[in-house]
Amino acid sequence: MSESQAHALLRRLAAGDQKALGEFYDLYAGLANGLALRILRDTADAEDVVQEAFVQVWRQAARYDPRRGSPQAWLCTIARTRALDRLRRRVSRREDATDAPPVGTDTPQTEEAMTVRKALDGLSADQRRALELAYYEGLTQTEIARELGEPLGTIKTRIRTAMIRLREALGPEAS
Repeated sequence: MSESQAHALLRRLAAGDQKALGEFYDLYAGLANGLALRILRDTADAEDVVQEAFVQVWRQAARYDPRRGSPQAWLCTIARTRALDRLRRRVSRREDATDAPPVGTDTPQTEEAMTVRKALDGLSADQRRALELAYYEGLTQTEIARELGEPLGTIKTRIRTAMIRLREALGPEAS
């Protein structure tokens, strides 16, 4: 589905079209679930987050602004935020998250996803690890520095350089 078709789905959602929600869900549920599962490492929690994210999409479809990103990116931002909130609540309750890799991730095989994966593969292991800690675990740069035992300035430079390289690799659409 093209981005303009996804925009049309969100306009239909904003108008209250329930069928559009089903279509949007069918398109992006696997992506949202894969992201939530990567962050939470718990299938039930990931499924809850995906459900919450789509409820939020339903309620806030009229707020979507195509100038700020694609519908897919908007949904991923919602799902990521909800997953990180759940992870922080889990940590604050001192629940131990398992270190086992997520099972059954529904990794999207779109051309866009493969382009992003290739761009990430072009980063150094240190840059990729810093970005993963920031994006998937929601750590601040200070927390990343502490986690990796590196100076804060090194982490800031690593993340900034990685973001510049990703922007270059992904072209003007990434800006």
